[in-house]
Amino acid sequence: MTHPFLDLAPLGADRFAAIEDRVARLLSTEQDVVIMQGEALLPLEGAIRAAAGPGTTALNVITGPYGQTFGDWLRDCGATVIDLAVPFHTAVTAEQIRQAFAEHPEIDFVSLVHAEAATGNTNPVAEIGEVVRAHGALFYLDAVASVGAEPVLPDAWGVDLCVIGAQKAMGGPAGVSAVSVSERAWARMAANPKAPRRSYLSLLDWKERWIDGGRKALLHAPAQLEMLALEACVERIEAAGLDAVTARHAAAAAATRAGAVALGGGLEPYVYEARDAAPVATTLRAPSQVVASELVRRALKADPAVPLAAGGGALAKEMIRVNHYGADATPGAVRASLAALGVALSEQGVPVDVEAALRAVEGAWR
Repeated sequence: MTHPFLDLAPLGADRFAAIEDRVARLLSTEQDVVIMQGEALLPLEGAIRAAAGPGTTALNVITGPYGQTFGDWLRDCGATVIDLAVPFHTAVTAEQIRQAFAEHPEIDFVSLVHAEAATGNTNPVAEIGEVVRAHGALFYLDAVASVGAEPVLPDAWGVDLCVIGAQKAMGGPAGVSAVSVSERAWARMAANPKAPRRSYLSLLDWKERWIDGGRKALLHAPAQLEMLALEACVERIEAAGLDAVTARHAAAAAATRAGAVALGGGLEPYVYEARDAAPVATTLRAPSQVVASELVRRALKADPAVPLAAGGGALAKEMIRVNHYGADATPGAVRASLAALGVALSEQGVPVDVEAALRAVEGAWR
């Protein structure tokens, strides 16, 4: 069997480097950008294991499940971890970060998720970055869900390690991801005797063998199709304009919140304040008499194409996610999602007003 995708010429170092440069421009960064050949968990874990170890005191902010995972990795590296957990229906504040530094002046590493698609919140990174920079700690940011849905500006915000993935708001592939690395972060890695070396997790291997070598020879064969898909999705964002893409995601979030409230039946935004809600996905709290996972199952039966999912783990009982990102950041996807939820609620005997919800979507979309 033959297919044109199976017979492409090998992706050379020049093309690979050009794609890295375009990703750097997307982030408005002068830092080194490394595209790693795997899903975003690869650079997320690799960056922590490279920059943290015994002697590190890390402030790990938990606003959702990924923050919990980062704390586990940090402890496994031998770091002392101070967890700052906030309720998943809200966001952390710069003042809470400042207070943590006041109580633990030894903190030298801060890990934060920008937007938690799983819980629907987003954190004020620009304000937090000012506090972290004033304290002199290394700042690690998971921007996998936020990039493309809202501004991500590592240089302006003082982020030393910023990890992104293309599979959500960028509308691209899941098989490759990227991390921007500051000079301070490279120095921290070089001084860490436990940083991975000769390893798939190793950022220092990329630094020494790729960046310092003038980006002439790749470490290993690249994920060719995923790299070409990443290039294509960056081209699409460039053509539309990054501001237009982020505005579309913000409009989808506002319209979903307004439509859910108008739908009625006890459905309400899970994240209380709109300022704390992530543009990439809107989480909703199911009515008290309804199990969220069952409601989503019924909604998907009514319309299998809608971007709905139940919350993970214990949240499956109460949380519904409307994943309005990428190609689904459209009025049509939002309307269809709310209509399907209306059908599902009606089937369970909950009175709703689908027409009011659809009117609210139209009124809120800007």
